[in-house]
Amino acid sequence: MASPSAFSRLNLLLPKPSLFAANFRRTQFHFFPTLSSRTISSSSSSSSSSSSSLTCSSYSNSSMKELQNPTPKRDNHFVVLGIETSCDDTAAAVVRSNGEILSQVVSSQADLLTKYGGVAPKMAEEAHSQVIDQVVQEALDNAYMTEKDLTAVAVTIGPGLSLCLRVGVQKARQIAGSFKLPIIGIHHMEAHALVARLTEKDLQFPFIALLISGGHNLLILARDLGQYVQLGTTIDDAIGEAYDKTAKWLGLDLRRSGGPAIEELAKEGNAKSVSFSVPMKQHKDCNFSYAGLKTQVRLAIESKKIDANIPISSASKEDRLARADIAAAFQRIAVLHLEERCERAIQWALKMEPSIRHLIISGGVASNHYVRSRLDMVVKKNGLQLVCPPPRLCTDNGVMVAWTGIEHFRMGRYDPPPPAEEPENFVYDLRPRWPLGEEYAEGRSDARSIRRARLHPSLTSIIQASSQQ
Repeated sequence: MASPSAFSRLNLLLPKPSLFAANFRRTQFHFFPTLSSRTISSSSSSSSSSSSSLTCSSYSNSSMKELQNPTPKRDNHFVVLGIETSCDDTAAAVVRSNGEILSQVVSSQADLLTKYGGVAPKMAEEAHSQVIDQVVQEALDNAYMTEKDLTAVAVTIGPGLSLCLRVGVQKARQIAGSFKLPIIGIHHMEAHALVARLTEKDLQFPFIALLISGGHNLLILARDLGQYVQLGTTIDDAIGEAYDKTAKWLGLDLRRSGGPAIEELAKEGNAKSVSFSVPMKQHKDCNFSYAGLKTQVRLAIESKKIDANIPISSASKEDRLARADIAAAFQRIAVLHLEERCERAIQWALKMEPSIRHLIISGGVASNHYVRSRLDMVVKKNGLQLVCPPPRLCTDNGVMVAWTGIEHFRMGRYDPPPPAEEPENFVYDLRPRWPLGEEYAEGRSDARSIRRARLHPSLTSIIQASSQQ
């Protein structure tokens, strides 16, 4: 591993967002994952193969002074606490630098998702706030550690919901400030990609990653740590959002989220009995769109007079079959859209990096067995190997945040401990809309409707600018 350098550290939390463009040396990068409340599941493990579920999602501005001395315990056996609260799961985990997962805790907001039919930001924030202390403490207890045993704290600072991200960042800064620990701001999507390097020890850069979740669709070429090329992204709704809405309209149980519910029901249906068109067939790029497919599904449901207020468990045999056919047809087209985009992305990436051998799929939707099997065929056809983290590490969790923090910490990319006490009016630098990499030239399209307002500079551009100072 590369040794830490005095200047490779990045400050990614800013008192004023305007400083971001003015001085890259003072830019902090943090990621905020989803925050959850209600049910808490936890586990501890002595090896990386048996992981626990953790989520971390809090961070705030730290001192702009450069560290003069290396961080204590900065060797091959340091320990990082990861916090994730970017969306609807509250997670925390403790991970050792050798990849050993010491604990993992996740608090789910499944009841709230069912009640509101999706993520309600204010309710999610309150749920995170109610359980964040308990989740973090349980992660420490399960690892048989206290804050004094930690080397650093990593927390998601974006992208995600601002209200949720703030909960995780505040907690992370409280711990880091009280115990004088370095803090590492994490990009949520980078964490999804890099967790594969925890489970697959031989996975080296460069590789391709498809990151698919409720809020994101992203295809990237990972050239090195912090160096990413964006091959494609979602221009409206992500695939996870489409799964959730379809499940809701079909009257399915959302406590497990829409993906598992759709996949299970689809096994009973005929995927070709309902005709849906593949999104963006005319656009020869790697971007994604699921808004139109959602509309097609809604119209099909209306035409068959399916009443979402009647749960699938109470539906007649004929009604259940109609719902199963729609679920199967939707899943087939939704995943076919992924297949076509990945096929093109592989060709683009191999032109830039012919040594690529792996395609990673991660994110909540990557837990779907149908998605994995279909993409495995695409990858093998192109002579590559598909790498999928275990399902428990595909959904939002603290392990991925802690591990990404470990990777950057080794490179000297971290911030000094924040003050033990911060003013009440302190402004946290949260990054709800934060690109991971720079767009690939051939992937740009005038037809895209991506909203660019209030976008932060990409993580890649920040790291590149800092290394040139």
